[in-house]
Amino acid sequence: MESLRLQTSSVVLWLCIASILVVLVIYGSSDAPIGSSDSKSDLPVSIAIPMVQLRSKVITTTATSSFSDDHKLVLSSSNNQSTTTPHLLPNQTPPREAAKLKRRSGRSKMEEGLARARSSIRTAAAAAASGSSPPENDVVSHGVVYRNPRAFHQSYLEMERKFKVYVYSEGDLPITHDGPCKDIYSIEGRFIHEMETGAEAGRFRTKNPKEAHVYFMPFSVTWMVKYLYKPLSYDLRPLREYVSDYVRLVSEKYPFWNRTSGADHFMLACHDWAPHASAGNPFLYNTSIRVLCNANTSEGFRPQKDVSLPEIHLYGGYVSSKLISPPPPNTLRPYLAFFAGGIHGPIRPILLDHWKGRDESLRVFEYLPKTLNYDSMMLESKFCLCPSGHEVASPRIVEAIYAECVPVIISEHYALPFSDVLRWEAFSIKVEVSEIKRLKKILEAVPEEKYRWLKKNLKVVRKHFELNHPAKRFDVFHMIMHSVWLRRINLRVA
Repeated sequence: MESLRLQTSSVVLWLCIASILVVLVIYGSSDAPIGSSDSKSDLPVSIAIPMVQLRSKVITTTATSSFSDDHKLVLSSSNNQSTTTPHLLPNQTPPREAAKLKRRSGRSKMEEGLARARSSIRTAAAAAASGSSPPENDVVSHGVVYRNPRAFHQSYLEMERKFKVYVYSEGDLPITHDGPCKDIYSIEGRFIHEMETGAEAGRFRTKNPKEAHVYFMPFSVTWMVKYLYKPLSYDLRPLREYVSDYVRLVSEKYPFWNRTSGADHFMLACHDWAPHASAGNPFLYNTSIRVLCNANTSEGFRPQKDVSLPEIHLYGGYVSSKLISPPPPNTLRPYLAFFAGGIHGPIRPILLDHWKGRDESLRVFEYLPKTLNYDSMMLESKFCLCPSGHEVASPRIVEAIYAECVPVIISEHYALPFSDVLRWEAFSIKVEVSEIKRLKKILEAVPEEKYRWLKKNLKVVRKHFELNHPAKRFDVFHMIMHSVWLRRINLRVA
């Protein structure tokens, strides 16, 4: 008899466990958007397969049910903590529950809107696969430079219609709400200024944080280095501490960071030390969207959630006049390839060791002679060599695009900008570091027809790397915004 009772208890126990697992499977696999909890313990726990055919990943966050007393309906104030049911009219919702449902409803509508955007992008991608004609106003569908032109165009339109960004007002000048607008890290300050005051950014920026899809933390790592870092100390703690304090400030003042552990927040920085600065908060480093020039996948950059930022060197704040209007396509380019730059990092010494001053058609310099002009050399070369320096990014890539000089990417672990939508193989050449000694043979082996095809495609992608004031559709500002948008629509808060 005792054995029978034990067997019965065991069966009941296993049935309970099975029921719980079934419920978890049903609710955990649902694709319907669910508003996130107000709990501060929401953590991103998994990366699922892509929902949109744009090489982005879907990050799923789960909400726990741990509410503080402020989120509970107080039923009685007596000392014995009795739970007397309050008198309510039929179908009436308790006040605090109603407020919670209203907040949940707002977030649910936002997630439902993003789900519809994902669906429309999938539909556009499927239409392209079926061979149907693109809409008349589709300005990108005919470009071979795009991975999925129709999907990109539809995603861009959805972004223009829906995307809302809240810019935190916290922080003082010059480290927040400002940044460099000229020289090598100019993209950092230009983006911050556009988000803060730009007319075009007004379509995205919202003053109501509850309406926002993402939250921008407008601090400048370049200015942190300028004002907080002690030269030659190599002590980056002041940068990490500033970032840590900033995240603590906004997370204590607002509920939005804690709602997703920062997964819908983003920072933008072009300084080489930006990844180190972002380590000031582990959730910023591991969970938030980091828009970085130093997009090194071997040093913590994750293309599924982070954004690769093009490095644009504006000498004195402007693009060289020679690069604004390159010569006609049939203009003679007498040199096979060109590079001029200092020896730093692991790759450039190899390049200069093999090719510095050794070939009249493959012009490689450490220091460009005063008799030669850097921009003119690019305009007179078929290929422009873009080796990484201390860090993976190089402003030469964008300069080569401007000069319509086919970029030759010589790098390791570099996630190229806007790779979600752009086919870099359609307008650049990739050469492995181990193949540097064969560089001339590799470039000479490129058929003339392919070279002209690559060069023609540089004209198409140029607009995506141009800084405009005010910003223009499809320019670099909008491409950055679209990259952040892509990661947000694939972030499903459950």
